[in-house]
Amino acid sequence: MQVKPLGNRVLVQLMKEEEVTKSGIVLPDSVDKEKKTEGTVVAVGTGKINDNGTPIAIPVSVGQKVLVKTWGGDEVTMDGEEYKIFDADDLLAVIE
Repeated sequence: MQVKPLGNRVLVQLMKEEEVTKSGIVLPDSVDKEKKTEGTVVAVGTGKINDNGTPIAIPVSVGQKVLVKTWGGDEVTMDGEEYKIFDADDLLAVIE
């Protein structure tokens, strides 16, 4: 299945979070592990249109690593994998 985000949206595959600490403690799903997380951009929309009708490109491209808020975005499951769709303005940073 292919998903193409519309407008100013970005499809991100989040990195798997550690379920076990270095000391061997298993963390339940209810634990707030991080407020931010990393992911990889899988697809991008066409971007915004400004007041003059000129397109404004999304500042990330497919394959880039990004930092996002864990609790942001809309969850999507495709082929058994979990993704999130974010508004491009909600991406926090590009990881280089």
